[in-house]
Amino acid sequence: MKRLAILGASGHGKVVADAAGLVGWREVVFFDDAWPELTKNESWAVVGDTAALLEGVKGFDGVVVAIGNNRIRQLKQRELAASGAQIVSVIHPAAVISEHAAVGAGTVVFANAVLNACADIGEGCIVNTGAVVEHDCVLGEFAHVSPNSVLAGGAKVGPLAWIGACASVLQLIDVGEGAVVGMGAVVTKDVPSGITVVGNPARAFHST
Repeated sequence: MKRLAILGASGHGKVVADAAGLVGWREVVFFDDAWPELTKNESWAVVGDTAALLEGVKGFDGVVVAIGNNRIRQLKQRELAASGAQIVSVIHPAAVISEHAAVGAGTVVFANAVLNACADIGEGCIVNTGAVVEHDCVLGEFAHVSPNSVLAGGAKVGPLAWIGACASVLQLIDVGEGAVVGMGAVVTKDVPSGITVVGNPARAFHST
């Protein structure tokens, strides 16, 4: 593993870069659409924007998108894949991944996260620090499981969904495509696509 390009010079990107260094990527550089105004992300260089990365993807052994917004991450990863980029996953060495779990291309898994037996993680997902994805869970593409959240056995999270920090999803529950589960929520019933739920037990959120 030699050269890794990360698209998205954010705080999230810093965590991806840190994990990448720990698993053996020798050179890590960032691309971000705020370039050339933005030239550094902590100790890592920002060397171009999306267009520059698309033009130069062949010069990298791997590319990963480090953008928290699920839909933008999906758009950028698909654009890069279509250009011939080698989309890779980054898994922190302190994560616990069952040999029977599956992890899709472009997914990032951070320290102390757990993916148990037969968990199926789609492409472009974020499994954040300390999150637990139990046995037989399915995480749809470009979903985000936030820090210290828990998906109990057999739960299914749809594409582009967001599970908030410290939230819990009961076993065998389905969270629909693009749904949002608020921080600390306890989900005991299926969540339809595209809605936000909060609280314990989680209920649909209606802004006033």
